[in-house]
Amino acid sequence: QAQLVESGGGSVESGGSLTLSCAASGYTYSGHCMGWFRQVPGKEREGLAHIGGDGSTSYAPSVKGRFTISRDNAGTTLFLQMDSLKPEDTAVYYCAADSSRPDSYRRCYNSAGPFARDFESWGQGTQVTVSS
Repeated sequence: QAQLVESGGGSVESGGSLTLSCAASGYTYSGHCMGWFRQVPGKEREGLAHIGGDGSTSYAPSVKGRFTISRDNAGTTLFLQMDSLKPEDTAVYYCAADSSRPDSYRRCYNSAGPFARDFESWGQGTQVTVSS
């Protein structure tokens, strides 16, 4: 059974950095679009960044220039490097994979994304807390 598991969350002071990881098991997502999202209670899940199997990336304006998404070539691990963190970055962070399209598709469906509706497989989330 395919599974995504996030790690690397924690508490950090404003201006600090964290690196999140998302380990895939039971399936290799090397050609699939993968993304990072976050959610705070009472708000919709926010798309942060996605990366296609071809390496193309897209970032939300709120994190562009501060966060960097990457993946290993084997398609087993997704990363999110988060720098210059702010208190408003506090949220539960989720990784996701577009598992509906074949591995050969190699792109993210919506280049302006990521949008949660385009992703079918989700991790359980990891908490990130940024204090001022």
